[in-house]
Order: sequence, then structure tokens, then C-alpha cells
Amino acid sequence: GGVFANRLGHARPNPFNPATTLEFSLASGSRVTIRVYDAAGRRVSLLVDSEFGPGAYSVRWDGRDGSGRRAASGTYFARMSAGHSVFERKMTLIK
Repeated sequence: GGVFANRLGHARPNPFNPATTLEFSLASGSRVTIRVYDAAGRRVSLLVDSEFGPGAYSVRWDGRDGSGRRAASGTYFARMSAGHSVFERKMTLIK
């Protein structure tokens, strides 16, 4: 196995339409949450809330909110919490 660090990669593609992928990795097993927030700090979507072992993973955001509605064009932030680590990445949704 490889040596991993807790990290959240950049969204690819970014800017995006209609979807983008975030890669993340963990040095050790941990509960991971990844939430999407709008520029005003309101939670838009919960992408991940689960236990993961060490390794590399990815998650896709389809540009929709928690109710399945398409989010508006603009700037969003993916915030990942894993153990005591918190990471944030900026994403831009264009239509």
C-alpha cells in the first residue's frame, strides 16, 4: 500500500457544468464528511458522511442541492472534515 495524507484535491473540471469530481485521501481510517456551501455560507449539499479506511477516493457533485434542484451559477465551496483535519476547495458552477 501507498502512503497517504489527509487531503482534499481540487475540483476537476473547474469551472464545471454539469458536474465535477473531488478526490480525497486519508492517512488512516476516519469518518469523513464533505459538504458543499454557497458563497454566503449556506449548506447546499451533503456529498459524503461515512467511515473510510486509509487510501484515495473520489466523489462527484452533480451541481444539485439536497432537494435535487440545480444550483445557480456561482461560487461554491467543498468542505471536508476527516478526524481533526478540515479542508476547503473553491468550485465555480457555470451554466
